[in-house]
Amino acid sequence: MHNKEYPGREIDFRTFKLRDRKLAKQIIKNIKELGIEARFMHVCGTHQDTLIRFGLNEILKSCNIDVRQGPGCPVCVTTPKEIEEAMLLARKNITIATFGDMLNVPGEKQSLQNLREKGYSVKMVYSIEDAVEIANKNRTKDVVFMAIGFETTAPSTASVLLNNPPENFSILCCHRLIPPAVNALLDMGEVRIDGMIEPGHVSTIIGVKSYEKISSRHKMPQVIAGFEPIDLLMAAYMLALQIKKGEAKVENEYTRLVRYEGNKIALEKIEEVFEPFDVPWRGFPVIPKSGLKLR
Repeated sequence: MHNKEYPGREIDFRTFKLRDRKLAKQIIKNIKELGIEARFMHVCGTHQDTLIRFGLNEILKSCNIDVRQGPGCPVCVTTPKEIEEAMLLARKNITIATFGDMLNVPGEKQSLQNLREKGYSVKMVYSIEDAVEIANKNRTKDVVFMAIGFETTAPSTASVLLNNPPENFSILCCHRLIPPAVNALLDMGEVRIDGMIEPGHVSTIIGVKSYEKISSRHKMPQVIAGFEPIDLLMAAYMLALQIKKGEAKVENEYTRLVRYEGNKIALEKIEEVFEPFDVPWRGFPVIPKSGLKLR
């Protein structure tokens, strides 16, 4: 596919290789040829890792593209209050199970790791299923799974709760939702953002359609991106092209996994178990309908 007015449309990004040096150079050349200056924001920790690890931040700056990091880490946005709640339960002789990267996040003064070092029952797990297994093996002790994460991990939590977990198992729900947070961030109007790189993991669940209201309300170009270097370079190019053409829509670069309607089964499980509610994020005020609580 080729378009003389907007260079680079000869690239068929349905079939490109994910770490193709020649293609990367071509995308960079195409961005430069568009001749725009823009600031993009992503809301994904894995995107940030790819940007830094492969030097893409500096490469994109050479194209006059500045990529900023938004609130895309579920651990980072969990509030001190929620961590204090988990620590209070641990002090009451309840086993707390959570992901390893949650252990050292501070509450008001201490972390779960501090309690673990003092002998309290704080377990590191890789999934909610691991927490259920701990509960099954210790039927006389209450086990609470600290359920963090965005729409990516919420279906797993919902699925476990719908399948008769042991009576001594429960959750401390700290799940968050991405689209309300993006809306709130743009409503603040304090940061000039010309385009959004939306998270691939979350988007496999919620689909393309969940971002359409954001583009409509804020006239904001958005591209859902995967996590390889070519994915992010292509996302930057697609955003730059929208800006050049005066468009503000949602495009899906991550077509190999993300569908327009998302994962319907996962969304149905979330809907069955949870309902949205107003909740604060660490570093942010209360964001309307951005958290999940049990029905």
